[in-house]
Amino acid sequence: MKALVYHGPDNKAWEEKPKPHISQPTDAVVKIYKTTICGTDLHIMKGDVPTVTDGRILGHEGVGVIEEAGSAVTNFKKGDHVLISCITSCGKCEYCKKGMYSHCANGGWILGNTIDGTQAEYVRIPYADNSLYPIPAGADEEALVMLSDILPTGFECGVLNGQVKPGDIVAIVGSGPVGLAALLTAQFFTPAEIIMVDLDDNRLAVAKTFGANQTVNSGHGHAIEEIMRLTGNKGVDVAIEAVGIPATFELCEKIIAPGGHLANVGVHGKSVELHLETLWAQNITITTRLVDTVTTPMLLKVIQSNKLKANQLITHHFKLADIIAAYDTFKHADREKALKVIMTNE
Repeated sequence: MKALVYHGPDNKAWEEKPKPHISQPTDAVVKIYKTTICGTDLHIMKGDVPTVTDGRILGHEGVGVIEEAGSAVTNFKKGDHVLISCITSCGKCEYCKKGMYSHCANGGWILGNTIDGTQAEYVRIPYADNSLYPIPAGADEEALVMLSDILPTGFECGVLNGQVKPGDIVAIVGSGPVGLAALLTAQFFTPAEIIMVDLDDNRLAVAKTFGANQTVNSGHGHAIEEIMRLTGNKGVDVAIEAVGIPATFELCEKIIAPGGHLANVGVHGKSVELHLETLWAQNITITTRLVDTVTTPMLLKVIQSNKLKANQLITHHFKLADIIAAYDTFKHADREKALKVIMTNE
């Protein structure tokens, strides 16, 4: 089969790899129909994720059809259409029983990280019963790719960890796909105002159409002053960091109001300065999280009811064989006006 293979920072190739097979009775092999590229994949390409080694097939999102199911798989059979979760969970370990699937003793975020992932014609899914979701008949499978990662990530790591409440003023720093996912799902809780912050005017314009009340371009060097002006110099109740660089995390530290929540979502490859000299007495809660995907079934229902339009996050389409071009488009999102790119395996 063909797959997108990582060969070290800034070095990837679309090449031939062995087709995966069942290695444990709890496995399933899925033929990929549609997959996408995540901001985390770009962090991998920068060398920010040392657990990803030379020869790894990248990708942790997608939908497909069961090609083969192991003897212990009871929820799925050959031919079933499935949503692939970015998180693999055994369902039996201590962390899984706490609902912390991201820290599963036998799984977690392993696809496209420590085992081969979904940017390929086929993928092996361990613990298939707990790590796949059935796709309802007639569902928009392209839209459901957004449920593999970005929608539960924005919701769980940003909105839920940030404890967004009715009447809150929320700032989301980063208007990429995950930041926009946080914007869409924050509206479940009717905050009074959502302020989107980014360097890209196009993404800020998109954020306005998705429900943002205010936008701030941080490239002008006055983002903190602008946000404080918008909040009557009080700061925001919830700051969601959805980029993963020191500057954006520190911005969140400077705009958070007393008693506020700073929820980190971004993947950080460098250390960040924690300004306890100003935060120590401010009753601030700072949270970190890797998505657990425990909200995926609920989000699937909301998408099916058409109350959450996930397909509006998709801007570009490619054939899977053109994945190198898709990476170039996603990497230069500002130039290409790209959000999520979908690759179809035809």
